[in-house]
Amino acid sequence: MAITTAPPTTSPRTSQRSDGPGEHQRHQTKRWLPYALIAPAVVFELLIHFTPMVTGVWISFLKLTSASIANWSSAPFAGIGNYQIAVSATNAQGAALLNSFAITCGFTLIVVALSWGLGMAAAVALQRTFRGRAIFRTIFLIPYAVPMYAGIIAWKFMFQQQNGVINQLLVSLHLVDPAHLPFWLIGSNAFGSVIIVSIWRTWPFAFLMLMAGLQTINEDLYEASALDGAKPFRQWRAITLPELGGVNRVLVLVLFLWTFNDYNDPAILFGAGQPPAGDLISFHIYNNSFSTLNFGFGAAMSTLLLIFLLIVSVAYLLFVNRRSTRA
Repeated sequence: MAITTAPPTTSPRTSQRSDGPGEHQRHQTKRWLPYALIAPAVVFELLIHFTPMVTGVWISFLKLTSASIANWSSAPFAGIGNYQIAVSATNAQGAALLNSFAITCGFTLIVVALSWGLGMAAAVALQRTFRGRAIFRTIFLIPYAVPMYAGIIAWKFMFQQQNGVINQLLVSLHLVDPAHLPFWLIGSNAFGSVIIVSIWRTWPFAFLMLMAGLQTINEDLYEASALDGAKPFRQWRAITLPELGGVNRVLVLVLFLWTFNDYNDPAILFGAGQPPAGDLISFHIYNNSFSTLNFGFGAAMSTLLLIFLLIVSVAYLLFVNRRSTRA
């Protein structure tokens, strides 16, 4: 005789107990707990970054100089006067800013392109396992690990005219006349000097990011393409570049923002009086703010730089997102 067992039923009292006020309260707590945990970080982030940013924008509308810095909130209102001076090519201050902007654009284009290229070449070369690969990876990352100030100071000594390693090397290779040693930190050579230092500091970061991205690519793709007769360059173009699309999108944007805002390289290399060829815009804004003590004009230039970087960043993100969506 078959025995049938009825499925367990939940009594109304048990169901009511599980959905009672206590369970609802626990559900609400779980819902709001993540927001409560990140709230302190958001508040401090706003206080540390947003508040100075808003204050700087407000100062850009004031005639804030050394005479009114003690009580800056009562400085005369300048309206858009500081911005008109900054974007005008008919006055010395505006022309100097536009010239610095053009130099910075060329500097950024060269540094980002070469840093990415060197990082990509090193990452691809060290992708496959071979004896001594760990040693090469460590050597390539040394510039990224060296303290920034110490590294740039070392380059500053290397670029000295009389006792610098660069000129001594060029003389030993018979590329320059010992009686006419070039100056590297003044004149037109200053542009090339700051580019070399910036690339030396930046490309290891690109190498590190791209090397990490290469670790996520399935080796079977390369083996299958090799069986089909694909050469290394074809593999790099058809497999490596598409697979590193996400890494490259972030990497190029970060390199652009870092390089365009670069202040440390020219400040340490050239000191207070930067040569015209190495007049990068962040250093230009700092010098013009504190040498003339016209803080309102300096804040206006900083605000214009912020707006430019925001526009370029948003346009870049929209462009790459649209391309990725189509792909």
